[in-house]
Order: sequence, then C-alpha cells, then structure tokens
Amino acid sequence: MKYRQRIFLEIVKEADKTDRHIMLRRKIYEQLRNWKATSQGTSALMIEGARRVGKSFIVEEFAKREYASYLFINFTTAPEAVKDWFGQYMDNLDQLLMNLQLYYNKRLESRQSLIVFDEVQDCPKAREAIKFLVADGRFDYIETGSLVSIKSKVKGINIPSEEDVIEMFPLDFEEFLWAMGNDMLMAHIKDCFIRQQPIGQQMHRKAMDIFRLYMVVGGMPQAVQEYVNSKDFEKVEAVKHRILTLYRNDIRKYADKEELKVTAIFDEIPGQLQKHEKKFTLATLGSDARMRDYQNAFLWLSDAKIINCAFNTTEPSFGLRLNDERSTLKCYMADTGLLISHAFDENGKVPIEVYQKLILGKLEINEGMIVENIVAQMLTASGHRLYFYSNPDRENKDNRMEIDFLIAKSKITGKHNISPIEVKSGKNYALTSLKKCIKKYHDYLSTPYVTHTRDLMLADGIVYIPLYMIPLL
Repeated sequence: MKYRQRIFLEIVKEADKTDRHIMLRRKIYEQLRNWKATSQGTSALMIEGARRVGKSFIVEEFAKREYASYLFINFTTAPEAVKDWFGQYMDNLDQLLMNLQLYYNKRLESRQSLIVFDEVQDCPKAREAIKFLVADGRFDYIETGSLVSIKSKVKGINIPSEEDVIEMFPLDFEEFLWAMGNDMLMAHIKDCFIRQQPIGQQMHRKAMDIFRLYMVVGGMPQAVQEYVNSKDFEKVEAVKHRILTLYRNDIRKYADKEELKVTAIFDEIPGQLQKHEKKFTLATLGSDARMRDYQNAFLWLSDAKIINCAFNTTEPSFGLRLNDERSTLKCYMADTGLLISHAFDENGKVPIEVYQKLILGKLEINEGMIVENIVAQMLTASGHRLYFYSNPDRENKDNRMEIDFLIAKSKITGKHNISPIEVKSGKNYALTSLKKCIKKYHDYLSTPYVTHTRDLMLADGIVYIPLYMIPLL
C-alpha cells in the first residue's frame, strides 16, 4: 500500500476513536469566558459570523455551563408578538423581562442568568434595546448575527455602543485536529515554528495529510461533525451543499436591489480563482461592468461573511490600508471546503473521486486556487487584513511583480513590519517576484515567507513554511 493511502487510513482510524457525539471544541469559548469575567454586565457581546459557522451552538453551550439559568430567543423563528414587545416595552423593562420569562417558561436570577438574542438581525428593535437592558444590569446579554452588517438590517435603529464584538470563523486547523482526536500535534508544530526548525519527515507527512483532509472537509462545524461521525464524504458533501443553498437563499431574500450582482459574483468566484493571477476581472460579468457598480455587491458578500476580500496595495510598505487600491481585488470563499463544493459541483454534488484525489494530492488541475484560498482563510481567522501586491509595469521589468499576500506585524520595529508571502502548491517553483520585492523594498520588509507542501526550512533570508503553519504568522 502506498504511503499516502496508508497514512490516510490511519487518520481515519484515529478519528474513529473520538466520541461521536462530543461537542466540537472551539477557541471562541475561552473568549466568551473572558468577556463574562471582564464585562461583569457592563456590556453585551455580539458574535458575528457566517450562517452555519456554529454561533448558536457554542453560545447555548456556554449558557448551560457558565450560568445558573438562561433564556434563548431565536428571532428567525420567534413569533411576531415576541418581536413586537421590544418596541412596545422599551420604556418598561420590568414588563418586557417578565413577558419573556413567562413566554419561554424560564426563571431568571439577577446577575446569574444570561439572555441570548440569536439571529438578532431578524429583530432590529431587540438589538436597539440592548442599550437599556445593559444599563438595567440584571442579566448578561449575548447577541448572535449572520447578516448584522447588512444595511437593510440596521436601517432606522441606533446601534448600541454597549456591544463588544467578536467575529467567529469556521474551524481552524488546530480545532480540526481536536475534532479528529489529536490534541498534541499542533503544540509540536508551534514549538518548531518558534524555533524555526523542521518538525521531522514522519510528523510532517502526517500533518500534511490531515491538512489535506481539512482542506476538502472544510471548517463548517456541521460538515466536520458529519465527517467525524460517518467518515462518509457523500454525507459531508450533502451538508456543504445545503449550506451553499442557504447562502443562495439569503442572497435572494436579503440582497434586495443587488441580488443579481451578488449572485453573479458568487457564481464567478471559482473561475476567478482558477486564473493564474486570481484577481477578480469584472469584464467576465459584462463588457460594461465597473467596480463602482459592483462595489456594494462585493460589500454585501463580505458583510455576510461568505467571502474574504484581498485588496491590492500600491506599495508594500508601512500602512497597507493607506495604500490600498480598492478597484483591484481578489475574492476568496470564507471556507475552503465550501469552495470545493462550489467549484466542482456536478449535478448537485461533488464526485467522491474529487475528494479522494485532493486528499492524495493527485487532482489533475491547478491546485493553486484551493491552496491560496485556504491561506486567505487562515490569515483572516488569525486577525490579518488581506492585501496583495500587483505591479504590471510594462516599461520596467524590474518593477513587474506579483506577491500573493502582504501582512503587517502588530509590533512595529522601525519601518520593518511588512511580511510578503508567496503561496506555492507544487514542489517545483520559482520566486522571481518575491526576490524582486525583497531587493526593492528591503527597508520596509520583515521576514519574507514561502508557504509550500514541504517541511520548514531557511534559505537566503526566506522562511519556507508548510501550509499548516500559516495560522502562526
């Protein structure tokens, strides 16, 4: 049996040892605990994230474990009468809180109970009431929202300043490892990254094989849980297909006048990422398409957390945001597992052969779009804004370069705070643009990185890191 096939079977067996019904461990849980400890009722917490990213589940688990009692209101399914109370009793909180306890049959205790406003975008008045509920001080409040930044959902209301905001993302690689029953590998990876030394051939192969599995399954909790439970890619694909259908329904329901443009962009993402440069070419949407006409549509998808946008910067120097060129962008899916289902959909589902070939690294297409997408996903989840550098200078070839990503260090030492990142999916590659960038902009640059499928190595001032180390940047 070939090594990759053998190690994949070992990964499956290892995952089989996990509790089929265990709650997926999420890092955001500790953030919730920190908020409770530091806020002490002085602010509500808003958790933003894409649909089906696991917001409701983790908040309810937090409520069960950390409070004496809780009241959970799902505004997507709540009757209109309940929603109306937030307008009727804004000046009578005693009545409002009593009505909620009686309707949901939940007894709340002062400073020991939590009220959850789930999918709060479906009841804007409840979000507006947060200002007064927090000032009242009896209970803690957590809001969740999938489309809370969409203009139509906040029109006509005062957004409370008493909100702390946390963004929730799909499972990262470490969380995926936990789901697979592996609690130790990432600690070793982190240690090797800090010391800038390889993790070793055997561990590297294991890490890369699990990482490939992570790429195809993705980080949406329902898809991950389905894989942990069944190991059946057809069932995993069915879960992801339902999520994509939900996104399309949301576009039809909430995008209003931008529906056609949002849909056109959404459908075009895989084709745009398949290109060598991966910049979104509006001409594919129509010969007269202009960014000023599509800007709101891109913003809608970004606000819905369906995509991650990377913007071109005119110079890879301090203050990337000051130099960004918003008319030139790359558009990535927020979850790479969903991208695969979106890109390879055949008659409503992705052929299982595609999953198998991706896991084994034998897909006969340019894998670059998948690899670059997951790098964007991991950088976003780590708190980085996404930028790239593209200079098509036709007169001076020394200025002509394409850098996949630029990230800024949080701590600035002089001018040296920008790290260029080149993403490589194959074993044989050139670094022409990166070397040009280092030569021309060395005064601005911190450590340059190349992400590849091999183990960590150092050469000529460049750090070559395996893909699974991206979250550590």
